[in-house]
Amino acid sequence: MNILFVGDIFGSPGRRIVREHIGHIRQAHNVDLTIMNVENAAGGFGVTPQIADELFELGADVMTTGNHVWDKRELLDYLASVPADSHARARRILRPANMQPGLPGYGVYEGTIADGPNKGLPYAVLNLMGKVFMSGTNDPFNGATDLLSRIKAKVIVVDFHAEATSEKVAMGWHLDGKVTAVLGTHTHIPTADERVLPGGTAYQTDVGMSGPYDSVIGVDKDLVLHRFLTGMPGKFEPAKGNPKICAALIACDPGTGRATAIQRIMLGE
Repeated sequence: MNILFVGDIFGSPGRRIVREHIGHIRQAHNVDLTIMNVENAAGGFGVTPQIADELFELGADVMTTGNHVWDKRELLDYLASVPADSHARARRILRPANMQPGLPGYGVYEGTIADGPNKGLPYAVLNLMGKVFMSGTNDPFNGATDLLSRIKAKVIVVDFHAEATSEKVAMGWHLDGKVTAVLGTHTHIPTADERVLPGGTAYQTDVGMSGPYDSVIGVDKDLVLHRFLTGMPGKFEPAKGNPKICAALIACDPGTGRATAIQRIMLGE
């Protein structure tokens, strides 16, 4: 079974480069399950239902988010509009599961493969957010253990949206042998540490950003340099130059959920 995870889609350049490549990547690698992190998809800050629909049309099965999930207000009612047992598109957009209780949306989605030789196979996607240098989250480690105790699928992919590399690495070891993959997002720079851990969990500290790389993590570099050089505030705008799609391709045994390989993907225009 092949799983494609697309790193943080940043603004219109990110959506454009994903649109350019996603079809042939999915076809070339016989992808069964496509997951996209979309928390920066709307101008670098949040995602709207309309943009989410566009990405679903491109082939996304499940979408994950992070600390920018509430930046577009229209998403709140959208996420709150579906019951837990729904498989509608709104139910397949996740927000971090370890946010404060009572917030709209869900942090876990359990579904089945829609097409291909693995059609009908159960899977789960879990969205977590780090606690180090982040706000508004509860303990992701014990939270993950509690959530996994209720998931029946063998194939489980975790998006760990976190700032500190140490926390991400620790989560990889914490969940080794318990999930198919632990994939880091949020820092927008792809790391070269992808590997399958001894227990059969594919791991990468950060998948990277799908967006403009002639930038400072997606933002117009001149605006960021101005803030660093002067200390003065200013409005950040998404950059446009040199868009690239960053993704991770994971192969796993559908019967056990154990990963057998992980590969970095980075493609430009």
